[in-house]
Amino acid sequence: MERILHGGLSARAVEFGHMPDNITVIEGDSVILRCKIDGDVTHKAWLNRSNILFTGRDKWSLDPRVLLVNSNDSDFSIQIEKVAVTDEGPYTCSFQARNQPRTSHVYLIVQVPARIVNISQDVSVNEGGTINLFCLAVGRPEPTVTWKGYKFGPMSDGEFLEITEIQRQQAQEFQCITNNGVAPADIRRVKVTVNYAPVITDVKNMPGQLGKAAVLRCEAMAVPTAWFEWFRDDRRLVENDSSLKIKNEKTRSLLLFNNVTDKHFGNYTCYASNLLGASNASMLLFRPGAVYSRGVGVAGGVGMTAGLGICLCLLLSLLLKI
Repeated sequence: MERILHGGLSARAVEFGHMPDNITVIEGDSVILRCKIDGDVTHKAWLNRSNILFTGRDKWSLDPRVLLVNSNDSDFSIQIEKVAVTDEGPYTCSFQARNQPRTSHVYLIVQVPARIVNISQDVSVNEGGTINLFCLAVGRPEPTVTWKGYKFGPMSDGEFLEITEIQRQQAQEFQCITNNGVAPADIRRVKVTVNYAPVITDVKNMPGQLGKAAVLRCEAMAVPTAWFEWFRDDRRLVENDSSLKIKNEKTRSLLLFNNVTDKHFGNYTCYASNLLGASNASMLLFRPGAVYSRGVGVAGGVGMTAGLGICLCLLLSLLLKI
């Protein structure tokens, strides 16, 4: 039987003539211990271990949380408000009936919802390194602790999670989940950032028409975010060049030509760097109809195309002589 107390707290009321061996209550709730007696009782008392709580209507306990609920010919009940772990233990209802002492016993079990009390801070690690995460939880009964990743699901049972030779794909938020069945699970998160050097993922040769606008694009993935620079031959291009503009975004850089002239045609190099390293790739701004290679490192590709043409001419001459 359960009733609602002032302030919204719930109290579990336990009636016993045939008293249960154990009563379970959650820390912070209230519990009523109700002892059924008969009309011939002359003396009655509640005890906790060897401490007297009440004798009849007289309160011996100094704890303001312990209250007398009923004291009549049939019911002798006490209430413990805001139960604490220290309240756990044996309780005895003792009364004198027909000049014979009678007792009923109960053991109060206090449960504590699982909760996380200490957990790793967000961590940043270089690719190939090792992380060690911890998640400490308390509760009664003893809670379980599980580590889970959004990408990979359950990963480890226990308070500690170690990942060796971590890869960039493993960067994510890891959940620590603790539960003991008393209340909903307590969940906390740790963000793991994996740092790695830039990798240029996309460049393209682009045609440019005289007098028109054109753009070269360079995309790179990196953590921390890459810093982009552009070069032509060995000369670093700067944004205040009146004939072009550099626009850097989070994962890509654009080299913008407002008005293409003959001097703009040629090979350009995109250079992406962060604290861990750098990567570069070349691309060509070419006149439409020019022969070029579609690969990165285009200048070399053009050389290979020209060389191939020369070889074909020599081969043709040899065949004509035969």
